[in-house]
Amino acid sequence: LHLSLRRQRQMCIRDRQRCNVDKIKLTGLDIKDIPIAEECSVLNTPFSVYSKTVRNRIVFQPMEGADGELSGAPGELTKRRYTRFAKSGAGIIWVEAVAVCNDGRANPHQLCLNEETVEDFKNLVSMIKETAQLKFGWEPLVIMQATHSGRQSRPTDKPEPIYAYHNDIFEKTRPMGEGSHLITDEECDALGEKYYKATILAAQCGFDGVDVKCCHGYLISEFLSARNREGRYGGSLENRTRLYFSCFENAKRAADETGVFLTTRLGVYEGFEYPWGFGVSKDGGLDFDMEEPVWVVEQLKKRFGVELINITIGNPYVNPNVNRPYNGCEFEDPYTGVARIAAVTKAMQKAFPDITFVLSGTTFLMEQSLNYAAAMVRDYGVQLAGFGRMTFAYPEFWEDYLENGYIERKKCCIACGKCTQMMRSGGVAGCPVRDREVYTPLYKEYFKVGK
Repeated sequence: LHLSLRRQRQMCIRDRQRCNVDKIKLTGLDIKDIPIAEECSVLNTPFSVYSKTVRNRIVFQPMEGADGELSGAPGELTKRRYTRFAKSGAGIIWVEAVAVCNDGRANPHQLCLNEETVEDFKNLVSMIKETAQLKFGWEPLVIMQATHSGRQSRPTDKPEPIYAYHNDIFEKTRPMGEGSHLITDEECDALGEKYYKATILAAQCGFDGVDVKCCHGYLISEFLSARNREGRYGGSLENRTRLYFSCFENAKRAADETGVFLTTRLGVYEGFEYPWGFGVSKDGGLDFDMEEPVWVVEQLKKRFGVELINITIGNPYVNPNVNRPYNGCEFEDPYTGVARIAAVTKAMQKAFPDITFVLSGTTFLMEQSLNYAAAMVRDYGVQLAGFGRMTFAYPEFWEDYLENGYIERKKCCIACGKCTQMMRSGGVAGCPVRDREVYTPLYKEYFKVGK
């Protein structure tokens, strides 16, 4: 992504003129829709949210490692990864998906917070904060992502999907069969209490905030498009958000008791045609329709006092190019994917200038990723820049930038998808390209390469 500074400025002006808060056309996007700043100093400025100071605009996104113990406690590779993250200098470390109950785990090694594992999580959070304090003289905000994996649940070696409704797109390649379970209204009623307990335990562990996860096709987010479900949790938008808001209400009760703040990673656009997708035009096609996402964010703000939303789009199990643009994509130019994330984020930020949104999808731009993030902060009001796959490959990228004024291309994530490929194979997630000592041997073992 090598653009002249003149063209970069032209792009920013053109993009501002194009932004429409009612509907964003997502067809025909390309590199012209990706703003690039000349320098990145804006990312190293402090910011306040929930009356807490964030020392810079860098967020390490919740990236699952699938390397916990069977009990749900962090494993040795988990601890290694978060030690590296703690040394990064990121202002916020958003800890990966932590299941609120065992049957909501996406794999037998997903993290799970309960009475048995609370001390292990307490040690993990203490390690993160103490490591950063020793190195930088300050602590990052540490957020726990609370989740139920729903359709992706696999707490044992066999899938045990718990789904909201029959979805033709999801089930085209993965039909619901033996071991699957359509969650009942009564089970939905009881789920909120699990988020209450998880929030209480998260506070005991020292987390600053709790994320009620609602994205990427997991249980709560699947309800957002449950137009064809009968009963109190399907059909109308009010019904489709009932589970989400119930879990929020219960978590809020715990947050008020303990002092942690509540946030959410929210998928505002799924990229599936109506009626199967959330945030899509009712007229057909894949355009972003903001009406329902805007209503949801309004409710989060008004009812629960949410100030921070980690925005995302797509579903990594069905259309991974939408939320994680990658090299070799057979569906579209990956720069179109980056431009799509930028367009959706800018539109939501314009609609809610007083909400702090975290930008996603930065990693694909490699050594230009900070320049992209800086332009989104400087020109469009997005306050925080999230980095996901980059943290696996190059956790010290922010420190390198502060010391050298740039990040090194040869250390960057190359968006090859091997980290996800490893996890989907039943193993752990990591970067076999850049973190070779640990993950290259595992990659070779999983896929029997180099034998």
